[in-house]
Amino acid sequence: MIKEKLKTLPEVPGCYLMKNQNGTIIYVGKAKNLKNRVKSYFTGAHNEKTTLLVSEIADFEYVITNSEQESLILELNLIKKNQPKFNIRLMDDKTYPYIEITDEKNPVLRVTRSALKNKRIFGPFPNSYAARETVRILNRIMPFRKCETIPKKECLYYHLGQCLAPCIIDNIDYSPFIEKTTKFLKGDDKELLQELEKKMKEASNNLEFEKAVEYRDMILNIKATTEKQIITLNDYKDRDFVSYAFNENELAIQVLMMRAGKIVDNHHLVFSYIDSPMESVINYLLQLYDKEKMPDELVFSTIFDEELVHEAFGNKAFIPKKGDKKKITELASKNAKLDLENYNLLYKSKTDSENEALEELSKLIGSKVDRIEVFDNAQIFGTAPVSAMIVYENNKFSKKEYRRYNLKTTKNDDYQAMREVVYRRYQKLLFEEKQLPDLILVDGGKGQVNSGYEALQSIGLDIKIAGLKKNDRHKLEALVYNNEVVMLDTKSNIYKLLLKISEEIHRFAITFHIQKRDKKALKSPLDEIKGIGKKRKMALLMEFKSIDEIKNASVEKLKKLGFDEKTISNLKEGLK
Repeated sequence: MIKEKLKTLPEVPGCYLMKNQNGTIIYVGKAKNLKNRVKSYFTGAHNEKTTLLVSEIADFEYVITNSEQESLILELNLIKKNQPKFNIRLMDDKTYPYIEITDEKNPVLRVTRSALKNKRIFGPFPNSYAARETVRILNRIMPFRKCETIPKKECLYYHLGQCLAPCIIDNIDYSPFIEKTTKFLKGDDKELLQELEKKMKEASNNLEFEKAVEYRDMILNIKATTEKQIITLNDYKDRDFVSYAFNENELAIQVLMMRAGKIVDNHHLVFSYIDSPMESVINYLLQLYDKEKMPDELVFSTIFDEELVHEAFGNKAFIPKKGDKKKITELASKNAKLDLENYNLLYKSKTDSENEALEELSKLIGSKVDRIEVFDNAQIFGTAPVSAMIVYENNKFSKKEYRRYNLKTTKNDDYQAMREVVYRRYQKLLFEEKQLPDLILVDGGKGQVNSGYEALQSIGLDIKIAGLKKNDRHKLEALVYNNEVVMLDTKSNIYKLLLKISEEIHRFAITFHIQKRDKKALKSPLDEIKGIGKKRKMALLMEFKSIDEIKNASVEKLKKLGFDEKTISNLKEGLK
C-alpha cells in the first residue's frame, strides 16, 4: 500500500502525517517537494531515530499548501494538535513569532510569541531572524515608541527622527504610522522595497559596498517576513473550509479545519455517489455536523450553489468571492482533486485487479465466485486444537462473519478437524436457512480438500471446494481443485488475491490458538472440580502452598475453610 501511495505523491509543498497500524499520527513533517521528501524515508540508510520511526509507519497522509512557508506554519499547527511522539522537538509551548503593534496610547512595534487577541498582530512568521530584522528596519522608519519606560526628557531616538518623543509631547496621533505599517505587514511592501532598492543602488554606485550589502539583507528579510501565507488568520475564529472534486463515479470531499484562526487538521473522504455531487456532499456534511460540533463559520468554495448551502447551514455558511478565505477554499479544492486522482490510481486499480482475480478464479472452477468462506486448523502437538473461518465478499473481508471453533472430535488429526468444522458450519447454515458460499477454500492439499468434501456430501451439499497448498517454506504455491494441483504465477492477480486470503485466515486461526493456549496454560486442576468456584479456589491457594498439600489435607481442616462433605469428596477425587 505504501509503495503504491508513494507513486501518487505530488511534487509540491505540503505537510505529511505518518501513522502507525492503529491509525495514530506518530510524526508530522513539512516538505518543499512532498514526493521527494516522503520517498526518502523508505530508501537508503538512516540514523537510529529515523529507522525506529520508519519501522512503525503503516500509512501516511498529506495536505498540500501553496508555499513552503505555509507548510512550516501548518506543520506547527498539526504538531501542537496531535503531539506525535516523534516530534518531541516541537511538543512544548514554543511557537513561531508574531509582529505586534501594541494597543497602548504610545504603541510599540515588537516581536512577540504570545498571539493574544490583539487586532494589530501579524504572522506567524516561520523565519524568526527575518521577523526580528523586519521590526528593526521598520523601527528605523516608523516613529513608534522605543523606550520600555518613558523617560523625563527626549532621547537619541527623537534626535534621529525615529521617535515622536511621548516623553515631552502629549496626545500624539500614531494612526497614519499604524495604517502604513499594517498595510506593509499585510503584504503591501512595494513602496518600502522600492525605496530600499534605490538606496542599495546608490550605495553601490558610490562604492559603499558594506552599506549596499546591508540594504540587500534588509530587502531579503522583508521579503521573507511579508511572504503571503494563508494557513493562519488573525481573527481567532473556528472555521471549516469545504470543497470537493468529482468524476462519473466518485467524489472527493476535503474539509480544512481552522480552529482559533489556525488550520490544525483536515477531514477527507472519497466515496461513490448516486444523486448530484453537490447534494451528496451537503448530505454528507449534514451527517458529519450532526455528530460533531459545527464551527463558527462554514466557508464553501465557488463550486457550491450559494442558495443550497444557506438552506442547509443557515447564516454560518458563505462563499467568499475574494481574499484569503477564497484562497483557502481553493487550497481545499486542490487537495480534493489530488485525493480523487490518487483514489483512481491507487484504490480503483486495486479493486480492478481483485475483480480480475475473481473472474480468473470463476473460470478456473467453472462458476461465478462472489462469496468465499475459508477454513484453517491450528494446534501444536495436540495442544489447544482450534479451527477458524473467515469470509471474503464484495472485494473485502467481512469480519463480522468470522467464526472460531473449539474442536470436539480430535486433537491432532488435521483431516478429521476439517471434516468436523466443515460439517458443523454448513449443517448450521442449512438449519438456519442462511446464505451459502460460492466457494470454500481450506488451508492444505488434497487430504484436507477431500475431508471437507466428505463432510459436505454427508449433509447433501454440493459446494465447490478447493485447497490453498503451501510449499516447504509455508508459502502459497498452488490451488488444489478436482484432485488437480494448479501451480500459481506469483505475479498474477489470482495469486495476489489468494495470498491475501491465505495470510488472513492464518492470522485469525493462529491468534485464536494462541489465546486458547495461553488461557489453558493459566488453568489450575481446581478449575475442573465441581463445587470449587473462584472464592473456594482462592481460599485453598491462600491456605496451602501446593496441590500436593491440598491432596493431603485433612477433612477437618477443609471443613474449617467452609467446605461441606460433598465438595471435599469431589476435591479429593478430582485431585487423584
